[in-house]
Amino acid sequence: MSKSSDKSTEKTAASKGLYVSPLTTSRKDLLKGGSDDWMRDVIYRLVQSLGRLLACREAFGRRLDLTSSQFTVLMGVAYRQGHDGIAIAPLSNYIGLAATHVTTEVGRLIRKGLLTKKRNTKDKRSVLIKLSSKGEAAVTEVAPVVRSINDILFKGMDRKQLESVNEFATQLLQNSEYALAEIKVVETYQS
Repeated sequence: MSKSSDKSTEKTAASKGLYVSPLTTSRKDLLKGGSDDWMRDVIYRLVQSLGRLLACREAFGRRLDLTSSQFTVLMGVAYRQGHDGIAIAPLSNYIGLAATHVTTEVGRLIRKGLLTKKRNTKDKRSVLIKLSSKGEAAVTEVAPVVRSINDILFKGMDRKQLESVNEFATQLLQNSEYALAEIKVVETYQS
């Protein structure tokens, strides 16, 4: 739809006393019939889905008397510890939490007896984190519940769809870094 056509639609709606919401994107390829309404629907569904995924994660954590973040750290260690353990930085990157937050949660999980840490012989500045035997038992205990819920969550979806979602999410994460930087710039100039 051309700019003149967009303006014509806005004038017609305005003459009928209807409020016409301004576009929230200037990308023509994301408009349908000159409207970004369908894109707004996508964003709202993404936010709702994320909220529900987080609620599931919180429920998994509660089963082990952990917070959502602690559960995430525990499972991240379980899946990335390998033979020697995992350092904080790669764990942080894997689970998507800030390294300082991961460090705090690792400390709490060590105090709960679920994780252990040892000096990293390959990098004296870091430590390696592993599940303790109690941590292994906790992951084993919660795994059937996680598996059952994941089967429900991803019912009707195949691997190809999930790979597409992963590509989308990866790009969205990258773009969001730039978007957040732009927000910071805008807020700085408005102050």
